[in-house]
Amino acid sequence: MEQQLHDLFVHYGYLGIIIALVGGIVGLPLPDEVLLTFVGYNVYRGKMLYILALLSACTGTIIGITFSYFLGMKLGIPFLRKFGPKIHITEKKIERTHQLFEKFGPFLLFIGYFIPGIRHLTAYLAGISCLEVRKFCLYAYSGGIVWSFTFITLGKMMGEEWKRVAWSIHHYGVYVFVFILILLLLIFIYVKYRRKVKRCKSE
Repeated sequence: MEQQLHDLFVHYGYLGIIIALVGGIVGLPLPDEVLLTFVGYNVYRGKMLYILALLSACTGTIIGITFSYFLGMKLGIPFLRKFGPKIHITEKKIERTHQLFEKFGPFLLFIGYFIPGIRHLTAYLAGISCLEVRKFCLYAYSGGIVWSFTFITLGKMMGEEWKRVAWSIHHYGVYVFVFILILLLLIFIYVKYRRKVKRCKSE
């Protein structure tokens, strides 16, 4: 896998990041987190610039998630059920994501990137549900930026130990998701608390 990713970046550079993430987000069976972590590792080695790598990752993610959204909006659930199995999107995954979408609403677009087997489907279901474009962009794009930043930065910080991140995601993906979800929740509570304190002081 490392050699394949290395060859991809040698031949296509930053464009390779965009192409790979567009395919991965649309639903091709690509190890997106491993790819992003490896990108971070290449930043650590000085082979890539951090800001350009991050911009490329965000661009690929945004293009892929937007394409999936409009496919869902135009072609609906029959398209997903017909062609999904060819790219490992099973009926079980569709149903699971649908249940989560019913529970969390558009917020699933944000957190779905961190849930194994879910991020490929959230945009399709958002499109099928005819979610407002503005709301879709808010949640999907912000989630993609946070996701890209998280794993590229992890790869950069871990350096030569970047494979440990990839291994942990593969074996403990659910726990990683829960940790990130709790962290985001704490940040949300903290921001609301700060706003409340400022409001009270101004009164």
